[in-house]
This record gives sequence, C-alpha cells and structure tokens, in this order.
Amino acid sequence: MQFFHSERMMAIVERDLRKFFRSPALMMAAMVFPLVQLIVLGNAFGGKIRDAKLGIVNNDHGPQAVRVIEALRAVQSNARTFKLSVYDNEQEMVGDVRKGDLNAGLVIPPQFSRDVYEQARPKIGLVLDNTDNFMTSTFEQTLTELVDALNQPDVQPRVVQQVALEVVELYPYIEYMKYLLPGSITLAMFVSVMIGGGIVYIDDKARGVHEGYLVTPITKMELVAGLNVAGALKAMGAGVVLTVLGSLIAGVGGAFSPSNLFWLVLLIATTSFAFIAMMFLMMVRINDPLIPRAIFGILNTLLYFPSGAIYPTQAFPKWLQGIAFVDPFTYSVHGFKAVLLKGVGLAAIWPDLLYLGGFAVLMFVLSTLLFKRTL
Repeated sequence: MQFFHSERMMAIVERDLRKFFRSPALMMAAMVFPLVQLIVLGNAFGGKIRDAKLGIVNNDHGPQAVRVIEALRAVQSNARTFKLSVYDNEQEMVGDVRKGDLNAGLVIPPQFSRDVYEQARPKIGLVLDNTDNFMTSTFEQTLTELVDALNQPDVQPRVVQQVALEVVELYPYIEYMKYLLPGSITLAMFVSVMIGGGIVYIDDKARGVHEGYLVTPITKMELVAGLNVAGALKAMGAGVVLTVLGSLIAGVGGAFSPSNLFWLVLLIATTSFAFIAMMFLMMVRINDPLIPRAIFGILNTLLYFPSGAIYPTQAFPKWLQGIAFVDPFTYSVHGFKAVLLKGVGLAAIWPDLLYLGGFAVLMFVLSTLLFKRTL
C-alpha cells in the first residue's frame, strides 16, 4: 500500500523552483506582458474623448442658432470634447464626415429660431460616422446634454413639475487603468502557470527529466501535488509582484491596507492553485512540446476576455455568458475588483473563493486520476 509522503513531494517542489529561479527570463515573461497590457490599455481606452472634429452648418443665423453655437464653443473651450469647423455647405460637410475628415456634423436648419419661439418642435440635425461606437456615443451624450441645457427656461417656475434624478456614486471615479488592474493580476498568474506549469512541464517530459521520478517510490499523488505546488508558488510570485506594481502605477492605495492585503493574498493563492490544477489537467497526457505553445493564444482569448476583465459580462450574448459562468478567470477578476476597487472583504468574495477552491480540488483529482506513471 502506497502512502503520501510530504518530504518526497517537497523535494519535487524544491527542484522545480530551483530550475525556475535559474531562468529569470521566464519570471520576467510572466509579469512583463500583463504589466505592459495594463499600462498601454489603461491609457489607450476608457479616457474621455478630446479634440474630436465636429463640423457645423448654420442655415438660420438667428439668435437661437447663435445661442447653440455659443454653447458648442463653451464645450470646445472647457471640456475640449471637440473642435468646431464651420461649413457653408451641408453636402460638403456630410462628405467630409464620410471621408473621415470629420467625426460628426451638426446642421442648424432654416427658421430654427422662429420654431423655438413658436414652440413648433425645433430640431437640430446630427450627422454621425457610426462606424466608431465609442465616438458615436460620446457625441450623442455630449450634444444631448447640451440640448437639455438649452431647453431649460431662463427663469425657473416656483413649482417645479419635472422629475429630477440625483445621482449618488458610492465610490470615487474609477479610471480605466484601475478597472483593468484586477484582470492584469489574474493574467499575470495565468501566464506564469502557462509558462512554468505548462510549457516547462512538457519540455521536461520531452527531455526525459521525469524519467528520474518514475524510477523512484514517489506516488502519483505526490508527484502531481509537488508539481502543482511548485507551479502555484510561481504564479503567486507573479500575482504579488503585479499587485504591488500595478497598484502603484494605477494609484490604488487601498491595496496596501492590512485587511485588504490579507484578502488579496488569499485570492492570489486560491487563483494560483486553480490555474495550475487546470493547466496540469490539460497537459497531463500531452507529450509534444509544441502543443502548449500553440494553444496559448486560444486559452488566453477563451478565458481572459469573457471574464469581465475589460468589459462587463452583462453585455455578452448568452453563449458567452455561459463560458464566463464556468471560467475561473471570472471569479478571480470579480474578487480582485471587490477588494481593490471597493475595499470590501469576505462578505463579497466568499463565492469567488469557494468556486476557485472547489475548481482547484476538482482539477487536481482529475489530473491525478489521468496521470500515467509510465513512460
């Protein structure tokens, strides 16, 4: 009867970690890519649109049209959402929108001022290049707010009959780089697992390193546990580094409070074990060293993007929400967001910890059963 000996398992862990730390390039690769992605995507997306090009044709020239143009110039001077270009010809302006010389065009129709005074449903035309959804939504929101402001009476009545919405935000403004940070930490651990627990594992098998294990009394569970623990420790190192550096770069000061640090370390550990157990299960019967390299991009796309790391899962179609529901990335990203961006603890993240822990145990059991202790 075979027994589980932790000493034999720890020997495997020590050997695997020694090999990993002798290759600093592997450690850097696991952390540089997510860090670069955080910096580049955090600054390239999510910022406010500035200096977009807006053309305007004034076919009215009345006082109300002048009022609209003054409001547009106020937006140009203050928020700098767009730059105005005045056109005399509507067809020319629409042509420039089609060509991409303008992002949008505004048309003030003839007799606009008269329609305003007569309350005859005055209208302003907005021509959009809707091939860019972000630019389209920015122009629609900005000009809708501008029109709403123009519709307000100069003298407010004593009894206000319109219903007003007062917005209360629970947290300070979250920049997109902060929003990306939880996904970048999760991605760093996944890349570490993919390299240290996937590619290196298959390369060792191809070079015959594991043959030395197979002639010893080490049991399947000890061998699988040792390799999983070593891979999880590598991933935890990457997660800790990205949490510290990413929080400093993104300006998430709450990450360093003692209570948040405890939950962050717990999330990092649980996520690392879930990822390495999943990766080991995928690689347990693979011998070709090219396969993990070939499927890296597929796994990254299949697991990272549906997780809600860069866009809310509520906007996904049902089939993609199904992938997100079973994806361990989803629960890791949700947990890190709860701690880093909201500062909440166990009450918010216990379902994430429970799923990641259960997922890790299931993957470990399956990989142990499928592991072949033969050449």
